[in-house]
Amino acid sequence: MLVRTDPFQAFDRLAQQFFGGLTASAAMPLDAYRAGDQFLVHLDLPGVRPESIEVDVEHNVLSVRAQRTTVPGDGAQVVVHERPAGTFTRRLHLGDNLDTDHVEASYDAGVLTLRIPVAEQAKPRKIAITAGTSERPALTA
Repeated sequence: MLVRTDPFQAFDRLAQQFFGGLTASAAMPLDAYRAGDQFLVHLDLPGVRPESIEVDVEHNVLSVRAQRTTVPGDGAQVVVHERPAGTFTRRLHLGDNLDTDHVEASYDAGVLTLRIPVAEQAKPRKIAITAGTSERPALTA
């Protein structure tokens, strides 16, 4: 599963509170859930070109990096600029029960979807019960 503690989350909130700026998590909101034998993460990345998205996994830390540019035409005068631009990074700390060697990523309609399979050792399994003999050895006194 996804580890819910993020050591930088408190810093992001503090920066948002004091500077009012857009933090990386606000620029790349996500939903994460388990569905059967896979863990799904959906990240909103509207206006991002697919070739600017990078997904890496190292030591159970999944990193997503994306770049959004806003280039007005020559001679254009910007009146309102509310959409964040630049490079955004989001790191997810994954638990040991996920198979990070087989992560799949797809991008459609501004949403990056990551599919992370649950590791075989983390899947529930039935334990076979063997029948024993009803005869027990006699105790000698």
